[in-house]
Amino acid sequence: VQLVESGGGLVQPGGSLRLSCAANGFTFSIYDMNWYRQAPGKERELVAIISSAGSTPAYADSVKGRFTISRDNARNLVYLQMNSLKPEDTAVYYCNARRTILGTIYNFWGQGTQVTVSS
Repeated sequence: VQLVESGGGLVQPGGSLRLSCAANGFTFSIYDMNWYRQAPGKERELVAIISSAGSTPAYADSVKGRFTISRDNARNLVYLQMNSLKPEDTAVYYCNARRTILGTIYNFWGQGTQVTVSS
């Protein structure tokens, strides 16, 4: 099982970045996919979620209206489009795959990609 994030970097306030997460080693299309982030000294927080079929995305209040999560089940990819970035968006962003099967939670993580918003 592997989740590999890419697309992070340094961007000025107000700028945009698009994160990608490539999945392999499991049946991607049946897993809900999530993006989390963790800023220095803070707990990891859920940023965005998307169901296995790509419907009903949901967002943390702090990113609502600025971030968009999407997925491509044919290519085993999930994306996070981040617009109007703010310094407080600075964090390591993690891709997460999650599914509950017969009461067992299957939970996979990527290694993270750094996003830094600074002038």
